[in-house]
Amino acid sequence: MADRQEIITRHTLAWLLLVNIAVLAPLHDKMTHWTLAICSICFVWRVGIFSAKVARPPRYLVTLLALASAATVALVTSQIGILNGLINLLILGYALKYIEMRDRRDVRAVVMVGFFLIAITFIEKYSLWFTLQLTLVATLNLAVLLSLYRENEAMVHTAKRATQLLLQSVPLALLLFIVLPRFPPLWLVPNANNVTTGLADTVSLGDINQLTRSPALAFRVSFDNEPPQHQQRYWRALVMEHYDGKSWTPSAAIKQLEANPSQAKAAQRQRPVGQALQYHVIAEPSHQHWLFGLDLAYSPSDGVINLPDGRLYAISSVEQQYQYSVASYTEASLDSQLSEAQIQGNLQLPARSNPKTLALAERFKQSYPDPQQRMAAMMRYFNESPYYYTLQPPPVGPQQIDDFLFENQAGFCVHYASALAFMARQTGIPARLVTGYQGGEWNQSAQYLSVYQYMAHAWVEAWLPNHGWTRFDPTAMIAPERVEQGFDAFFNPADSYLQERPFSSLRLRQYPLLNQFRLSIASIDYYWSKWVLGFDNQRQQQLLKRLLGDVDSTKLAILIICTMALIGVAIAYSVGLLQFQRQPDRLKAGFDAITALLAKKGLPRETDEPPQRYAQRVATHLPTLAVPLQRYIDCYMALKYQPHSSSERQALQQQITRYRRQLRLAILSLDGRQATR
Repeated sequence: MADRQEIITRHTLAWLLLVNIAVLAPLHDKMTHWTLAICSICFVWRVGIFSAKVARPPRYLVTLLALASAATVALVTSQIGILNGLINLLILGYALKYIEMRDRRDVRAVVMVGFFLIAITFIEKYSLWFTLQLTLVATLNLAVLLSLYRENEAMVHTAKRATQLLLQSVPLALLLFIVLPRFPPLWLVPNANNVTTGLADTVSLGDINQLTRSPALAFRVSFDNEPPQHQQRYWRALVMEHYDGKSWTPSAAIKQLEANPSQAKAAQRQRPVGQALQYHVIAEPSHQHWLFGLDLAYSPSDGVINLPDGRLYAISSVEQQYQYSVASYTEASLDSQLSEAQIQGNLQLPARSNPKTLALAERFKQSYPDPQQRMAAMMRYFNESPYYYTLQPPPVGPQQIDDFLFENQAGFCVHYASALAFMARQTGIPARLVTGYQGGEWNQSAQYLSVYQYMAHAWVEAWLPNHGWTRFDPTAMIAPERVEQGFDAFFNPADSYLQERPFSSLRLRQYPLLNQFRLSIASIDYYWSKWVLGFDNQRQQQLLKRLLGDVDSTKLAILIICTMALIGVAIAYSVGLLQFQRQPDRLKAGFDAITALLAKKGLPRETDEPPQRYAQRVATHLPTLAVPLQRYIDCYMALKYQPHSSSERQALQQQITRYRRQLRLAILSLDGRQATR
């Protein structure tokens, strides 16, 4: 028969039912269908055990399920990635151990694995709201452990105690957060199932408009000074120099640099000279390398390469929120001179492609010999012709640009940018396609800019003598509201990025009060991202220098030891292992002094004897003390147990001091015969 002390109580089983859902729910997007099914079966089985409807499964059945689960995960690991495969294996182990539990040792194992799963959830879900949610889950998981030792305690009290224990760990967590070195995240391992988000390095007609259906956040920006105007917010991400008649891709030279970071570092641009716009970017995870900057951008941040084509490129793919600083030189020119290879690469056109567009470009070349005037004339052409800007352009055939310019006359930014770049190249002007984002939502309270995926955009950069690469955006000629006021000024959000997102918080924009609440919540998350998730080595050194001056290992060790000692003392005091002498109770001390005098006269106070009864006993033996003793005791009881205002209490304290002095003199004046009578 099992030891009574190892039996799992219903109190603990009830906590386990609650915690099982709380721990696994945040990981639902990591589970395969098989994992989700097995976890559901295990939970239902555990409910049956709790309700005394079914018995525990035999060990051989649990073993078979475990082997089958491991085999299933092994088969799908190549599809979901190594990391997700290991997470699914751990989830399955947690679920199977959950139904196999027989004693308290098994509960402790389940709780420890639960804490590990909570930590795993932080791999990709580290926003403030998920942090608060997972803190609650950790509290519930700790409550399971406490329930093993507090069997008869109400669940509310157990939860309260778990919260207190978790709060006691906060100072130590803060200390470790401040002093521990900032290591690279351990989860940046190859993952075959990483889904890229946002812009792609291959752009075809119709690609960008797919992003307009996503309200996801792309990045946030804070400026050291005033932010640029809306029409100046062109966030460069990718430069496409090769066109094959169907799609645009980066040049082979740039691809080679991206594939070789050491070579890219050696070839990166020097920092421009002049006045710069300083700002700081927090990029959301995209599983890509490209970063975002205005105009000619330069980043001094570690881990960022300033590519020769004017782009910013992260050495490691952006698997989590990534912060970097940027200086944009809006007046500086990019590539005032081009090599012959660069010129030819940006004049390249596919053979026998779009003959009608070629003929149109030739007319521009004949009419406008000057390249700058020619580009201006081609821009005016889009404004003066009956073209239409739409998120749902008609399909095009093999001669894409001909079909768009002369048949459909309706398209999105990529259509117009591709047509302009194509015509510029045909007339002898080097041109390329640039993709990124245009615009941004300004948060006035927190002073930062939010750029969303639906703000994705494409435009043209043409190389002009004495000017270098110059931006030309034909969208501004077709739909100027899109550039000057933003995406929402031209398109209906309900027909684009909100169409498939009925619960998106961006729907609150149409209600001023609710929109202000939305921006306030977003501000809190922004500060969390900036100061907590963005607490890197540089900020850590700045903080430690502010606290310790010149930081060295000795000062750091002293800080850690002293802080941990204070934390240890606080914990020891809270659990009763350490007690400090309290300030003596002057009222009680005076009463004890009187009883000590009476004890010397042969009338000691008995243990737990009430003061009133003691006074009556003393008065019986010493009638001469009856009046002063009773007067003192009445005043003592009034001060000890009755509520009083501050003035009343002060008057009583003066009275009891006087009565105690009179009583003490009366006791001391007793002769030996009276005292022993």
